[in-house]
Amino acid sequence: MTDSTLPTLALRPPAHRVSGRAVVYWTARAALGWVGLVAAQAIWLAVSPAERAAHVAVFAVTLVLAVLHLAVMPQWRFRVHRWEYSQDAVYTQAGWFNQERRIAPVSRIQTVDSHRGPFERMFGLANVTVTTASAAGPLTIEGLDQPVADRLVDDLTRQTQVAGGDAT
Repeated sequence: MTDSTLPTLALRPPAHRVSGRAVVYWTARAALGWVGLVAAQAIWLAVSPAERAAHVAVFAVTLVLAVLHLAVMPQWRFRVHRWEYSQDAVYTQAGWFNQERRIAPVSRIQTVDSHRGPFERMFGLANVTVTTASAAGPLTIEGLDQPVADRLVDDLTRQTQVAGGDAT
């Protein structure tokens, strides 16, 4: 396929949302970080009880920030994170403060990987990484149901074999 016969690909919002379980996963993962911070503050209070007013103020601010973060971030990410693939391209959209929308032509795909950490396995989720020769790095789709991720990896692998070429 020459450059003049390549399909015209438009950067657009992808059609599919990630798994609804990703919201619970993101919430639980963020909560672990907040629990660590609250535990550190409890140790701080135990070690230096003389500054009780400062401890209570910092603890109150921490709790407010934690509740806001846990209530807003997972839902916001769920509304933003999207993905789609066609015979010509893979489309992704991710982020919550910094949002990124990317497209990778199937003919440029070099590898397709699926990965799951122990915490993701607890929620039945997986991530798919599509690597191209792009300087922007790989496209990653986080928070897919495991069967959806497996099917996506299989389909993209098949599609890249059909596309041929040297993926550069």
